[in-house]
Amino acid sequence: MSINKVLLVGNVGKDPVVRYFDKGVAKATFPLATSETYTNQQGETITSTEWHNIVLWRALAEVAEKTVKKGTQVYVVGKIKTRSYVDKEGNNKYITEILADTMMVIEKKQVQSSYSGQSGFPKSDSQKNKDTSSEVKEPDSDYTASDNNQNKSAVNNNQPEQNEPFNKEFENSQNEDDLPF
Repeated sequence: MSINKVLLVGNVGKDPVVRYFDKGVAKATFPLATSETYTNQQGETITSTEWHNIVLWRALAEVAEKTVKKGTQVYVVGKIKTRSYVDKEGNNKYITEILADTMMVIEKKQVQSSYSGQSGFPKSDSQKNKDTSSEVKEPDSDYTASDNNQNKSAVNNNQPEQNEPFNKEFENSQNEDDLPF
C-alpha cells in the first residue's frame, strides 16, 4: 500500500493564472508559500520558506479564480506530482506540482467594529474576545448552537477538546467520505 497525500496551509504568492481548454475545462495555477520558524542556538529567529506549485482543475479552478488573490491564506489537500519537459534549448526540465483536490480559503478575522454586517453569522463569546486569530471561512448555516453536547463537534468547527487527542475525533467515523479532507 502507498499513499500520496499533501496537506498545506500557506499564503498565495501570485494571483492564480486560469486557462480554459476544450469543452470549458478550467485549469488554475499559483505558487503557495509555507513558512517554518525556529530559534537557532544563538537565539536568532530563523524563518525558512518553501514554495509549492499548486494546480487546480475544473470547478475548483473556477472557484480559485473568483476567491483567491495574492496574499490569501489557503488550505490545500492534494497529491504531489513530478513531470518533465524539454525547454527551448533542448534541456530536460523537471517540475514538482501539487494537484489539489480540495481547497479552502482561510480569512483573517477582522477586528470587531460597531458595524454589525461584517459576516453572515453571529459571533460566539469566544470569537468576540479574539481580535487577531485566523478562522476558516464558514458557509452561512441555519442551525444554532444548543447547550447540549450532541452536536458539539459541529458547533465547534470540528475542533477536538483540549484534553482529547486529535485523532480520537475520527475514531468512530463510519465512512471515509465524512472526513473533512
